[in-house]
Amino acid sequence: MSKQAAILLVEDEPHIAQGLIYNLQEEGYQVSHVESGETALEHLREHDCALLILDLMLPGIDGLEVCRQLRQQGNQVAILMLTARGEEQDRIAGLSEGADDYLAKPFNLKEFLLRVAGLLRRSRWQQPPTADRIIRFGCNQIDLNNHLAKTANGQFQLTELEIKILQLFVNNEGKLITRGELLQSVWGLQPDTETRTLDNFIVRLRKYFELDPTKPCHFLTVRGRGYRFSKG
Repeated sequence: MSKQAAILLVEDEPHIAQGLIYNLQEEGYQVSHVESGETALEHLREHDCALLILDLMLPGIDGLEVCRQLRQQGNQVAILMLTARGEEQDRIAGLSEGADDYLAKPFNLKEFLLRVAGLLRRSRWQQPPTADRIIRFGCNQIDLNNHLAKTANGQFQLTELEIKILQLFVNNEGKLITRGELLQSVWGLQPDTETRTLDNFIVRLRKYFELDPTKPCHFLTVRGRGYRFSKG
């Protein structure tokens, strides 16, 4: 992994920001820092970056709104959301708006740096140009390079996590994938973690790709065990 990756830190607490900047720079990353959501959006309109480290609680517009606006604009920068609130509903809200990972304060510095490195490994920003990679099933076509899905329900810009879970399903077509396997492979969570995050993602995938989300034919529930994907 190139340690010259450009990172934008959005954090309004000076002592926290200073510590994170120091440690990220010690790892060799190029770090820019802003203190508000509005400034972050302005910065990202003018500069490319590999990773956005985004505090949830900000003056002005909060981290959720920043995340929402970026995804609506089609900006697929990897996002690590930080918050002093560790409740499950906050984590789900962040992930649902398009964040790629979530870390509650106070956090362990080593874990923080590992999360940063993991997101950068998965980021398209680091990957060399590749030949067109297209997934097709049913009425759907997904361009993996551009994260663009064309479906009977419209055209959607997909997040890194949505692409990751789609690839996992497609690569294991017809096989049962347990909840634990999905939580571990996609989110890096323990297999026995109690969370509705996965269920929310499945609901979203069905909304995108199923002709009738209430009667799915691609993303199938195996009750009490997990899910199975079918190209149909």
